[in-house]
Amino acid sequence: MEAPRHIPLSQLAGIIQQTIQQSFNGQYYWVVADVANHSFKETSNYHYFELVEKAGERGDILARFSAKAWGLGSTKLSRFQQETGQRFGSNIRVLVQVSVVYHPRFGLQLELQDIDPNFTLGAMEAQRRETLRKLVTEHPGIVQLVDGRYVTQNQGIRLPAVIQRVALVSAAQSAGAEDFRHSLAYNEHGYRFFLDEFHAPVQGEHHAETLLECLVKVFTCGKPFDAVVLIRGGGAQTDFLIFDDYMIGLAIAKFPIPVITGIGHQKNETIADLMAHTALKTPTKAAEFIIAHNRAFEDRLLGLQKTVVIKSQQIFSAYFQALSAMHTTIVHNSRLILSTQKDQLSLIREKTLQHTRHMLYNWKGSLLQYSSTLTGRPRSILANRRGELDNTIGNLRTFHAQYLKNQQGYLNHLKTVIKLMNPNNILRKGFAMVKVEGRITSDPEKLRVGQPVEIILSETQINATIRSKTAYHGNEFDL
Repeated sequence: MEAPRHIPLSQLAGIIQQTIQQSFNGQYYWVVADVANHSFKETSNYHYFELVEKAGERGDILARFSAKAWGLGSTKLSRFQQETGQRFGSNIRVLVQVSVVYHPRFGLQLELQDIDPNFTLGAMEAQRRETLRKLVTEHPGIVQLVDGRYVTQNQGIRLPAVIQRVALVSAAQSAGAEDFRHSLAYNEHGYRFFLDEFHAPVQGEHHAETLLECLVKVFTCGKPFDAVVLIRGGGAQTDFLIFDDYMIGLAIAKFPIPVITGIGHQKNETIADLMAHTALKTPTKAAEFIIAHNRAFEDRLLGLQKTVVIKSQQIFSAYFQALSAMHTTIVHNSRLILSTQKDQLSLIREKTLQHTRHMLYNWKGSLLQYSSTLTGRPRSILANRRGELDNTIGNLRTFHAQYLKNQQGYLNHLKTVIKLMNPNNILRKGFAMVKVEGRITSDPEKLRVGQPVEIILSETQINATIRSKTAYHGNEFDL
């Protein structure tokens, strides 16, 4: 049997390469796709990535190609990043011009020739507008569009007069957070702040859920924060896509504590900025806003202090003049009254002396009469009381012997009763006592059939066993 003809794999690859070159040589195609698995070799200025087309909410992949950019294509990507502020990388949708190439070692690839920055910016802006529309239409009680401006529930919360307790939401080891902390700690007015930090990634749409959980943690921790500050440093435009997330915007719009943003961008506002109580450009600006807010309160207090001092001085001056006039009037009137009353007091003094002498003379006679009465009355009282005591003593002597005799008779009666109640006397009369387990009992409930008992008569003790037990109502002894 003749062996089948065969060729080396490299020869087949060459045939495929030649066919593809003949079919696609000099042809370029504009395609819309998502970038995935991007990597950049800075030494060679090469970009390696995949272009992917997905369908449906599940993101089923319809097509996937390996792609690269070098030379002119790499230069186009640099211009794209400068114009959009968007770093070229995974998870962005782009409109790119590509050519089809094939290499025996690297397989089929698409080579990037050009990229349209307006498409990427337009897609991002369209998504942002759709998110804002959903917030307004689905939550009218929380987000409203009034005269081209978004008004949120969070913006309706009044900032405290002084902001001291701050919840800082930022990435761990963030340079923006460090700038914010430094600005608060070393403010020129010497204000003190109490800062609680909550860390979450603040870059990339896929971290939106983690950032949302961080905001929920701020709400549920139970601390009385004056404000929540959401910050991050600068970066490419897509680095801020997390702040255009629908759930993040809704959470900020209805957050019960004023939210201050300092996200670090210099161009368009994010949805988080539009929903927040106050939006600042950078973390440092956010810190300066808080310091300025507290400074404004201090200035108001100082202004009130100056007003109070001036008004107090004016009032004191007016009342001082009035008091001086009153003092002069009081002194003059007092001298006049004292002069008038002095003569009246002299007259009253003379009348008082005369009246006092007359009263003392009259009371002297009355006192002498009372003295005589008091001297004789105690003697009469003592004589009467002595007669009563003698009478009582006589009665005690008379009734003492009779009382003792009566008590002796009562004691003899008690002795007779005790003898009659003696158990031995009762047993001699024909009665008996029943003992169960060594104890005397009269309770039939404690007696059980088959139980041994002791029956005690006057001079005999009988040991017996209960054979039966019936009810008895005492009819045999009825009279």
